[in-house]
Amino acid sequence: MASASSSSSSSSSSSYRKYEIRKRNPNPKAAALLVIDVQNYFSAMARPILQNLLTTIRLCRRASIPVIFTRHAHKSPSDYGMLDEWWNGDLVYDGTPESQLMPELDRRGPDEDRVFDKNTYSAFRNTGLEEYLKEKGVEEVIVTGVMTNLCCETTAREAFIRGYRVFFSTDATATSDRELHEATLKNMAYGFAYLVDCKRLEDGLFPGT
Repeated sequence: MASASSSSSSSSSSSYRKYEIRKRNPNPKAAALLVIDVQNYFSAMARPILQNLLTTIRLCRRASIPVIFTRHAHKSPSDYGMLDEWWNGDLVYDGTPESQLMPELDRRGPDEDRVFDKNTYSAFRNTGLEEYLKEKGVEEVIVTGVMTNLCCETTAREAFIRGYRVFFSTDATATSDRELHEATLKNMAYGFAYLVDCKRLEDGLFPGT
């Protein structure tokens, strides 16, 4: 995975706007918020968007939207897959402080906020996430977290392919490089997701307030 010392990048430009021809607000009765891999390993990327992420979590709680966290970690070489080769052994190992979710997150107990462990870019691959979403009657997902262009993008693409309506946050996602962040937003707007930010999410969930 990318180095934990990488700088964070949230979007302030509008290079993706020309691809954003579809706009829609989430349906709070059908949506779930996915907070992807906001762990100590990725803290350098996550801290600059932390307030936006906490705002997004707060808005979703206020709208009674379930909040779901994922945690990326490897337990043994049998689950490394191609990530070991691709990142030259720079992986997140289960049981280390780096693998834990950042303590600043507004995470509630396991009976309220589920945490799904994963060992690849997709939050759907062998995690039980989809079964949980179906059990909850979820038809839409709001994607936040890190890294924009890896686990967030892969999860959003898989959600779309599996029939979920996808909303992708522009200001509560981050990665190691602004160009990569912007490239994902272009891809999402063009073919996979409705883009949102904290302001748009608040206006959509609570119109007229």
